[in-house]
Amino acid sequence: MYYQFFEWQHAALQPARAYADAVRQFYASPDNPAADTAWGRTIAATAEFFERTTRRYDKPTFGITRTEVNGKSVAVRENVVWEKPFCRLLHFEKESLAGTGREPKLLIVAPLSGHYATLLRGTVEAMLPYGDVYITDWADARMVPLAQGRFDLDDHIDYVVEMLGALGPGAHVMAVCQPSVPVLAAAALMEARGDKNRPASMILMGGPVDTRRNPTAVNRLAEERGIDWFRDNVIMSVPWPNPGSMRAVYPGFLQLSGFMAMNLDRHVTAHRDFFLHLVRDDGDSAEKHREFYDEYLAVMDLTAEFYLQTVETVFIRHALPKGEMIHRGEPVDPAAVRSVALLTIEGENDDVSGVGQTRAAHDLCVNLPDDLREHHLQPAVGHYGVFNGSRFRAEIAPRIASFIARQTR
Repeated sequence: MYYQFFEWQHAALQPARAYADAVRQFYASPDNPAADTAWGRTIAATAEFFERTTRRYDKPTFGITRTEVNGKSVAVRENVVWEKPFCRLLHFEKESLAGTGREPKLLIVAPLSGHYATLLRGTVEAMLPYGDVYITDWADARMVPLAQGRFDLDDHIDYVVEMLGALGPGAHVMAVCQPSVPVLAAAALMEARGDKNRPASMILMGGPVDTRRNPTAVNRLAEERGIDWFRDNVIMSVPWPNPGSMRAVYPGFLQLSGFMAMNLDRHVTAHRDFFLHLVRDDGDSAEKHREFYDEYLAVMDLTAEFYLQTVETVFIRHALPKGEMIHRGEPVDPAAVRSVALLTIEGENDDVSGVGQTRAAHDLCVNLPDDLREHHLQPAVGHYGVFNGSRFRAEIAPRIASFIARQTR
């Protein structure tokens, strides 16, 4: 019922949003003399502020059309190369350049934790000059009809295995945050099976491999509440007329509320500054705010079975580091990893996955030779900075590219 109320509220505010947008356009129009006055800009800013804080943000696009390779501008085309009901595999195909040779294939597994894969736009842009990049484009469970079936953590692992199979032998896989566990599980299972399509390397970034190490507020909440609390309090049915009507989900707007609450002061300050930028006609600063929050506030629903299985397996039972994780009756044993090179990356100020949680993967992959493993702790970055931003582009991305180059066969 709470989800239905959320939908009703959104629908009820639609006329007010339309009116506010009309007011904004009127007072921001260059044909209106008031647009150049503080009074006019204040009215326009108030109208835009209301419209933006009450809207539902649609799924963004990647919008990557060019990159630079060896100092030359290269066209980029986005293609779907693999698809299942809950995910599409996107390929950022680059225009071929003579003399560049065969590039390493890199599968970026985006987090399935509330935001769309476009949150990693900067990650994709930074890695494009170094390789042939693919990314998982997860579906919003609200938009997947019940007839398409279920999707849980076991399916997530299967999807990773199948996508690596579609890319073929020698590909590399990068897991950003949440998928660190399913990617490590997939690599371990593929090694144990002798799968020829196992990745040449895996890069785990800011992921909850072992949340008993340096637990964060997010980790402590899961342990304190227990799985029954999550099942009773955050799982809801998608209301009609959405395509996924009656599907049990963890709604994206609940996850967004949690994200916002973790750094509420920062978000309040950002929105206050946005309003002042509009009043002062500081267009560049206002546009940066729009770009960030257009992405940050666009959220998606997760299937209930995936969310609950992930919370229980990763955050409550700690099944993988305890050696108790099972995938469709098959033990998941990281000790089976012997040839898949491992790079783990953490952020010094990460308040989502604490320092040491991702590095724990090295302790689990006990049979991996030392020359196939590496760890990097990035100073002065939080969770987002592990995979995006200036330090990622300048320090982390080149390190990943160098690691991949050493493992490419």
